Amino acid sequence: MESVQKSTISPSNTMIKRGVIVGFPIMLGYIPIAITYGVLAKQAGLSLTELTLMSVMVFAGASQFMGANMIALGAGAIEIIIATFVLNFRHFVMSISYMNRMRNVDLKWKLPLSMGLTDETFAVSSLHTKEAKEDKGHLFYIALTLMAYLSWVIGSFLGGVLGEIIPDTLSQSMGIALYAMFIGLLVPSVKKELKVGLIAVIAMLINAVCLQFMSSGWAIVTGTVLGGLSGVFLLKEVRE
Repeated sequence: MESVQKSTISPSNTMIKRGVIVGFPIMLGYIPIAITYGVLAKQAGLSLTELTLMSVMVFAGASQFMGANMIALGAGAIEIIIATFVLNFRHFVMSISYMNRMRNVDLKWKLPLSMGLTDETFAVSSLHTKEAKEDKGHLFYIALTLMAYLSWVIGSFLGGVLGEIIPDTLSQSMGIALYAMFIGLLVPSVKKELKVGLIAVIAMLINAVCLQFMSSGWAIVTGTVLGGLSGVFLLKEVRE
C-alpha cells in the first residue's frame, strides 16, 4: 500500500513541496527586511506603487536600500544606476557558478532562474545540487526562488503601507536599519579576512573626501568604485 501511495505522488509535486520547504526560512528572513525597506523607501519620497515596482523589477535588497537612500539624498538616475551596478557586480560571478550547476536544466528555465538569483537563494541552491539532476528538478529551484521573490515583494508593499500609517519620527528612526544591514553583510567577510575591513574604510574615506567637491550621489559612486578597485591589490596575496 505504501509503495502505491508513493507512486501516485508526481515528481512535480514532490519538487515543488521540497522547494517551498527549503525556501521557507528565506521567506521568514526576507519579510521583516522588506518591510523595513518599504518604510524607508516611503520616507525617501517614493510612492507605494514605485517602491513596490522597484522590488518587482529589481529584486536586490542591498541595492534597493542604497537606491532609496540615494533618492533621499537627491542623487540622479545615472548615479544610482552606476552605484547599484557596482554593488550587484557579484551577481555575474554567482550566475556563472549557478548556471554551471544547472547543466541538466533546460535553458528556458535557466534564464528566469538566474534573474531571481540572490545571495540567499544562491547559497541555498549551492547546498541542493542533486535536485538539478532529478526528474522535474527545475521546479524545486522555481519554488525556492518564488518563495524568496514573493516574500520580498509582499513585504515591500506592506512596508510602504506601514510607512503611510506610522508617525514620521518612528519611520525616520528605522533609517538605522540601512547601516545595520550593510554592517551585517560586512562583518562575516571581515572575520574571514581583515583586509576586507580596510577596503570598507578606504571606500568610506574616499566618499568623505569626494563630498567636499561633488554631489553625494557621485561621492557614493566614486567611493564604491575606487574602494572596490583597492581590493584588487589588497586581496591579491589572499587569492594567490
